[in-house]
Amino acid sequence: MSSTRILLVDDHAILRAGLRALLAAYPDLEVVGEAADGAAALAGVNELKPDVVVMDIAMPGMNGLVATRQILQINPATKILILSQYDNKEYVLPLLRLGAAGYVLKQAVHTDLVTAIRVVARGESFLYPPIAKTVLDAYLHEPRGDVEDAYNQLTEREREVLILIAQGRSTREIAEQLHLSPNTVDVHRARLMQKLDLHSIAALTTYAVRRGLVGG
Repeated sequence: MSSTRILLVDDHAILRAGLRALLAAYPDLEVVGEAADGAAALAGVNELKPDVVVMDIAMPGMNGLVATRQILQINPATKILILSQYDNKEYVLPLLRLGAAGYVLKQAVHTDLVTAIRVVARGESFLYPPIAKTVLDAYLHEPRGDVEDAYNQLTEREREVLILIAQGRSTREIAEQLHLSPNTVDVHRARLMQKLDLHSIAALTTYAVRRGLVGG
């Protein structure tokens, strides 16, 4: 029986090393590579053809949301297992909609992670219990707003800033690319949050991914 090939994606080298050491105890699981951000993960998937990508969300450059979308576009057979500290619906729901096969919190015991890898590798889904509750609560109680309609109220410049934010660019990088001052970028970001009624970079990013503004 062949082993499950795994790519570890996290911007913390110590965490990757710990995961590699942990998984080495299981003969059916083989770590074939590591990556520190979404762009490196995309390259790793192309080169190494892993069965499962164990990936964090918040990383510099291309984050886990955009990386999930792009990886599944180029290789739909790859199983994405999210390993994150975040349990809020602003992260969980978009990732599942994008096609992530599973979601585990970093607070989980190592046997939960091993089980999750094995489950998604055989084509099934795995949700760590608190994440399953988040998903259920969201679908039962999430209010219906008009955020999608609000997109039509954004200026062209605000849409450009939104896309760059979702791509993980810093204020300074956005300012340089659009030939604006950092203060002006901050103003555009504040207006985006106000118009869309979204109040964090994470929420803006997930909104942009859901609309297909990034990762295409």
